[in-house]
Amino acid sequence: MKTLRFGIEIETVGASRQKLAYAIQSAVGGHVSGDYRDWQVTDAQGRTWKVVADASLSGGERSGEIVSPILTYQDMDALQQVVRAAREAGARADASTGIHIHVDGSRFDAKGVTNLVKMVHKQERLLETALGVSAARLARYCRPIDAAFLQRLEARRPRTLQDVNEAWYGRRNSMPNRYDSSRYHGLNLNSLFFRGTIEFRYFNGSVHAGEVKAYVQLVLALAARALASKAASSKRRDFNPATAKYDFRVFLLHLGLIGEEFKTARLHLLKKLEGSAAWKGQRRDRRGSGGGEDGSPGSEGPQSAQGGAGATQGGAPAEAMAAA
Repeated sequence: MKTLRFGIEIETVGASRQKLAYAIQSAVGGHVSGDYRDWQVTDAQGRTWKVVADASLSGGERSGEIVSPILTYQDMDALQQVVRAAREAGARADASTGIHIHVDGSRFDAKGVTNLVKMVHKQERLLETALGVSAARLARYCRPIDAAFLQRLEARRPRTLQDVNEAWYGRRNSMPNRYDSSRYHGLNLNSLFFRGTIEFRYFNGSVHAGEVKAYVQLVLALAARALASKAASSKRRDFNPATAKYDFRVFLLHLGLIGEEFKTARLHLLKKLEGSAAWKGQRRDRRGSGGGEDGSPGSEGPQSAQGGAGATQGGAPAEAMAAA
């Protein structure tokens, strides 16, 4: 996942585009240019960060969408500094804002894209709940994976990206349009065929640097898993709100978001879910046993073996396999 390139669009309200541009400059250096509508920051590495207008935002002139240049995992600290600077400049999120993350599509062939679609479809209800996607956004800007598209994809068993293209549009589309209506899905493949990136649109707006980093890590882990998998199942996972925190924790661990490095990511990605991160059933967490709410492993083996994520009782290994 750390070798994948990505870009991010962060919608904000509360600060003008000019103010946001100078805030970005304070984080990445370089120089600022622009006009009454759009602003650019050419950073110390010669890359361009943009702050553009977006009519869907509630803030009018005191709003803007931050568009990053192409980034690598090594740029994560710089991205977080940009988010913090924007917040200090007065930027905030509201119901009109969202975050869109793009992954470089150049490494994806038909199998990789198909795996990704199936993986996301299988866990989509859990993803939407964990990310707190509102009903309004699900209905308009980040609709779930289209059932007809999935049916066409599975019927075709695509061998080429052109096969995926025909499944996505329902026809061969050799000249994709940026504003094609199919773009408004949580997983947007119109972006792949128009500009060469796979777009994830599930995320609510945020100017919390830790949340933004967690969202990027989740997307990169999903993409990396899809690329590495030989195959994937699209069968929808049963969704149980009472065990959602545990179920999603298992999924995150399966994606490789495990250990101290991703502890903060797990905290942010699990915090909106009900239930326990450590126990599948009704048993309550015990201090020092089983595991923490962040998904970290417990220290007392015998108690962990009675019901934690590595348990031999309570069906935990089966749960880990089901998350694949």
